[in-house]
Amino acid sequence: MHGKKFNDILDELTPDQKKVLKRFLAGETDEQIASERNCDTSTIRKHLNKVCTKFGLVNREGERFSYRPELVDLFVQDKPKWVNFDYWEDHRPDQIEPDFPGRPISSQSPFYIQRFYNEHLLLEKLCSQKVLQSGALIRIKAPKKTGKTSLVNKILAEARHCGYRTIRLNLRQAEELILENLDHFLQWFCTNISQQLNLESRIDDYWDNKRLGSMVSCTTYFQAYLLEQIDTPLVLGLDEVDRLFEYEKIAKSFFTLLRSWHEEANNLQVWQKLRLVVAYSTEVYIPLNINQSPFNVGIPVKLPNLTLAQVQQLAKEYGLKSLDNTELERLRAMIGGHPYLIQLGLYHLHQKDLTLEQLLQTAPTLEGIYSSHLQGLWVMLSEHHELLEALRTLLDSGGKVQMQQVPASKLESMGIVQFEANQVKFSCQLYHSYFLSCLGAK
Repeated sequence: MHGKKFNDILDELTPDQKKVLKRFLAGETDEQIASERNCDTSTIRKHLNKVCTKFGLVNREGERFSYRPELVDLFVQDKPKWVNFDYWEDHRPDQIEPDFPGRPISSQSPFYIQRFYNEHLLLEKLCSQKVLQSGALIRIKAPKKTGKTSLVNKILAEARHCGYRTIRLNLRQAEELILENLDHFLQWFCTNISQQLNLESRIDDYWDNKRLGSMVSCTTYFQAYLLEQIDTPLVLGLDEVDRLFEYEKIAKSFFTLLRSWHEEANNLQVWQKLRLVVAYSTEVYIPLNINQSPFNVGIPVKLPNLTLAQVQQLAKEYGLKSLDNTELERLRAMIGGHPYLIQLGLYHLHQKDLTLEQLLQTAPTLEGIYSSHLQGLWVMLSEHHELLEALRTLLDSGGKVQMQQVPASKLESMGIVQFEANQVKFSCQLYHSYFLSCLGAK
């Protein structure tokens, strides 16, 4: 909540609520405020609870959490002059030392940043609502290391909270040998699901590849065995599904299965138990029949880059209160709103490994903190001549260029470029500067 909406709510507060709020943000205790106002501490608590409610900081049914820290955080972003920073930095509850960035972040971590689906609705709230619907299918698309797995984990956690069974399966774990044959892959898939449900694998009892084929056998195994063995909905989170794009025959069959299972929820009650959450990095560039693709049904979710306000929130969690908005905007201009790159920069600033000026100066070089990330991208690109040529064309264009779909989608999945209408451009100054030094321009 920012800007006009914040100010409108602030204007709606009663004079007494504003006076209590200001003293609270200044660091005074309930007892001190009550003594000054000649009232009971219970009155002060009621005023603050009402303020929290007006700003949307409310408990769900059965919860009894205090939202005072969140109230302070809200005013740090939108009304910092009201906040006594020295007091609140010393009295932050449960201050957590940040881990080195790169792994999925727990939704309970203060370093987990929720993002918006639209102006009024959080992505996490939307997904948590949709996954409770019969036969739900949620498609999460975003470049690598932008929070897809963290969001999948958040959705699964919310489903478990509602009593659902949940499974997350990373398709990057499928070995090359498994992906050489559709029958092998689908049996690997079913065996994984069985194990995670703590069920005995009964592939031999249901699989009849010669007479029914792999796809029907897989569907029968799910319908007649797995879904019948559970009495609650099953949320299946499939991460890194674009791994299959490299294996076109397997991908077409598997994605057709997912689409058919999603549609069967309209016909058979047993399939209403299955809820699918599919996460992938790039556009689907393999040819799929429009009526057989799971990528044009369900709820599409795109993870946006972090806004300046969200970078400010993260900087506060890292204890970097000395960085002003101008400095944080300079950081964001260099590395974009890419969550991993932002987290990595703030982590090093928190550790006092370098200053902001040093970080910005060395960022696109092999001396900087992003060297491993940049070199990893370069190694991947070096294996694909067509992607290097596409980057050269973009560098030569001086800004934006129209690209063929496949290389453009692959570069976007790596986070290097972003689409603007029918053209692509570098997603941030970091990549432009680094690849300019590697490839040069004509």
